[in-house]
Amino acid sequence: MNDRIRRVAVVGIVLLAALVLGTTYWQTWAQGELAAQKDNAIQLVAQFKIDRGVIRASNGEVLALNHVLKKNGNTFYLRHYPTGKLAADVVGYSTQGRSRAGLERSLNDYLTSSNTDLHTVLDRTLNSLEGKTVKGNSAVLTLRLGPQFLAQKSLGSLCGAAVALDVKTGKVLVMATSPTYNPNLVENHFDQIDKTRAQCAGPAPLLNRSTAGLYQPGSSFKLVTAAAALDSGQFTPYSTFDDPGYCTEYGKKVSNFADQNGPEVFGRVNLTTGLQHSINSVFCNVGKQLGALKILQYAKRFGFYSTPPLETPADERSASGLYQHGKLFNPTHNYQVDPGRLAFGQERLGVTPLQMAMVAQGIANGGVVMRPYVVDRIVKPGGGTLTSTKPKELGRAISPKTARQLTTMMEAVVTGGTGTNAQIPGVPVAGKTGTAETGKPGVNTTWFVAFAPADHPRYAVAVAVENQLHKTGGEVAAPIAKTVLEALLKQRTS
Repeated sequence: MNDRIRRVAVVGIVLLAALVLGTTYWQTWAQGELAAQKDNAIQLVAQFKIDRGVIRASNGEVLALNHVLKKNGNTFYLRHYPTGKLAADVVGYSTQGRSRAGLERSLNDYLTSSNTDLHTVLDRTLNSLEGKTVKGNSAVLTLRLGPQFLAQKSLGSLCGAAVALDVKTGKVLVMATSPTYNPNLVENHFDQIDKTRAQCAGPAPLLNRSTAGLYQPGSSFKLVTAAAALDSGQFTPYSTFDDPGYCTEYGKKVSNFADQNGPEVFGRVNLTTGLQHSINSVFCNVGKQLGALKILQYAKRFGFYSTPPLETPADERSASGLYQHGKLFNPTHNYQVDPGRLAFGQERLGVTPLQMAMVAQGIANGGVVMRPYVVDRIVKPGGGTLTSTKPKELGRAISPKTARQLTTMMEAVVTGGTGTNAQIPGVPVAGKTGTAETGKPGVNTTWFVAFAPADHPRYAVAVAVENQLHKTGGEVAAPIAKTVLEALLKQRTS
């Protein structure tokens, strides 16, 4: 009889444990999975009963917080964005009717305390059992709002983006896109966002052009080609070329950038001069000798063909590389790609400003590319750090020697080449312009990629501005990059 009682007791304990574990799983660890189901209206409403965590910039300024709404005896926490358009494409929005975007979506588990960290699970469970309001964790970002504001202001009504990274860590210090939107309008005044106008045919204010805008890089891509040329040992900064103003490829002439008097002709030059004055014929010939696959091999070392590992939602980030029929095209044979046009950033290339900022960062960091990140740390409701982001190397793109050579060549671009508009008094700047043809006569996408100080690099920046009629990267993008770099340098020394 005692054995039978013991067996019944054991079965009862097992069933009770299963019930407790099941209840705990669905109320704690599975909260994030349930909340992610957009069609689950009950879960959606329940999340607005949570005191969602705030999102702050690096200086502590609040980018997203709650305002309280009491209705029918219930308390709801609805989102408000005090800084409006500033950093909207990074922060995103959280609404009842339009769900979520940006970090509000990708960090939703943390912000609602639905993440599976043991400390969060215990706190949430205790609050639920005691009938208390569940409080979310908060996020502190790496963004610096002063330079962010100046980048946004400099872009103005132009369509494009500006990204700045900390050279040593990969922190995203600036991520501005234009046109942008006011997330406070998303819930009830979305029609105002729809009416956004800017200097391009498709304003698309909800598109984060920094991470998802794919542009032809033009001559800014010559940094990747030069990296491959030097690092492979096939060329030196002093390798010589005869420039007649064009390069012949497949029986056709590929001209240097044409000014009002016709294509430029430089005659006898070396690779450094080729980068300094952005001579297409030089890089066309480099590309033909290297081959497309060698150039793409080095592009991949800088992060091309991989979705940048940022904390924003994956569908708000795009991989850079060659595109064919709207899809990433990864060739396996040299004959599949025009090496000359690839070498100076045309062909079928589509790249994001974030990726080009990573190229600048890798060169500035002695050849090592760092993982970019925009979330510095997650803070518990009661204070204290729950988790923090540590700098991480993505890999070595080029040797330290190649990085030093490229830096010297990029300095020449700014001191006496196509990038003189990026000069900062008393601070050496290394940069590269880009003026990409778009297929429309005279309409260019303009670029400037740079880092400073060139002798002790701290900040890397990439600026892309689309739909520029008969204008160059040196004219349009370089001054914006200069403004961002000056703001970062001043902030560090003040």
